[in-house]
Amino acid sequence: QVERMDLRIGFVGCGFNTKFHLKALVNVRHCSVVGFVSRSAESVQECINLTKELMLGSPIRFDSVEAMASSSDVDAIWINSPNDHRVQCVKDIISGNATRKTKLKGIACEKPLARNVKEAEEILQLVQTASIKTGYLENQVFSPSVTKGKDLLFDRAAPASGLPYLVRAAEEHSGPHKPWFWKGDLQGGGVLNDMMCHSVEAARFLLTPPGQPRNFLRAHSVQATIASLKWSQPRYAMELHQNMGVDYTQSPSEDYARATITFKDQNDRIAIAELTTSWSFVGAGLRLTFEMLGPEYSMRADTLRSGLEVFLSRRIVSQNSDRGKKRWGCSDMGER
Repeated sequence: QVERMDLRIGFVGCGFNTKFHLKALVNVRHCSVVGFVSRSAESVQECINLTKELMLGSPIRFDSVEAMASSSDVDAIWINSPNDHRVQCVKDIISGNATRKTKLKGIACEKPLARNVKEAEEILQLVQTASIKTGYLENQVFSPSVTKGKDLLFDRAAPASGLPYLVRAAEEHSGPHKPWFWKGDLQGGGVLNDMMCHSVEAARFLLTPPGQPRNFLRAHSVQATIASLKWSQPRYAMELHQNMGVDYTQSPSEDYARATITFKDQNDRIAIAELTTSWSFVGAGLRLTFEMLGPEYSMRADTLRSGLEVFLSRRIVSQNSDRGKKRWGCSDMGER
């Protein structure tokens, strides 16, 4: 039996994402998994078995989301259920939480938060009214190539030449694993709603100097394009219909999306993020790419190539007295 940890987690949903989360939790201290809710008893049992195999706890199956949220054995809930269930799921969590003496410590939600802005705003209003802490389950900004690349450039290159001004980020694979995720009415669209959030957050993270708040950069303008490039072609639409039971000749969702965000900081200095996401990529599984450019430096990371590439121009000279000591305040950024 696993010793009681600091945070006891319950999962709503037992599909593809939840199994990834369970494997990731092996590397997270002071937590355990105590339960699952799913419409599929088979999926619940698979997750229970996996949890025990990974020595994350001895979870049980809860009969409903509300029952899980009302249990004193659960400290926090991870929402991994299908997108069209998100609003009702949050309502059930709040109902269960209302019956507790000790309230839930928090709710974490797998992306996307909802299918559209209206649903997202409703969820936000619900959790704010209930005063429950919330979290967005992001992973790319914690990738070693991203964090170390940023640290190196802000420590060594940016003090000598100026702040970065351009980030390109992309996430690409060949498409979802479940039929419902291909259906725009259930998922909330296509690849834009599915994956673009990762690239947006990675770009914001890379362009923001260490120690500065999240609102250091504000979006000044946004341009976006979506298209169905591959899966609405007759050959591939037929393949998709045979494998997933969806008809992209009649009701396609986008399998490609691109966005350009122009940011400004407090001094009206411009920085740009170029973002791409795709369900029509052909390659060895998932590809994540990150590129950052500044006045005399660049970095690039590609998960299907070497971990990280960094370049400093010959103009980046040693400044030992300033290295690692410069604080990225706002006073001199307009001069860079």
